[in-house]
Amino acid sequence: MAKFVISDPKTRRAWQIERDAEFLYGKKIGDKFDGSLIGLPGYVLEITGGTDKDGFPMRPDLEGTVRKKLLLASGPGYRPKRKGVRKRKTVRGNTIAEDIAQINCKVVAYGDKPLEELLGKKEEEKKEE
Repeated sequence: MAKFVISDPKTRRAWQIERDAEFLYGKKIGDKFDGSLIGLPGYVLEITGGTDKDGFPMRPDLEGTVRKKLLLASGPGYRPKRKGVRKRKTVRGNTIAEDIAQINCKVVAYGDKPLEELLGKKEEEKKEE
C-alpha cells in the first residue's frame, strides 16, 4: 500500500488516498497513468515525485530505484540556507519500486465528475438525542 497525494492545479488543492501501487512499479517521474487504476475514472495523472519508506525523497535526475548520497546544491532533498552552499544528502532514484511509500501526482486531464465528489471527505452529521 502506498499513499497517493493528488494535486489539482485548477483548484490548487491536494487530496491524500491510500491504494495499492503495484501497477506503477517501473514507472518514472514524469510518466502519466490512467486515474481509473486508483478510483478516478476519466482522469489522467502525472507522477511528480515521492518518498520511500524511510522518508528519503525521489530525485528526477537520479536513474533507477537506488538510494545514493549525492552532493546537492538545490532541491528536491535539500534547501540551502545561503546561496552556494552544497551538502551531501541521501536521496532515492526516479523509478517507483516496492520501497516507495508516498507517490505525488498531479492531474493532467480531467474526468466527468469533479475531484471533490470522488475524493472529498463526507461529513458525518451528529444526531443529538
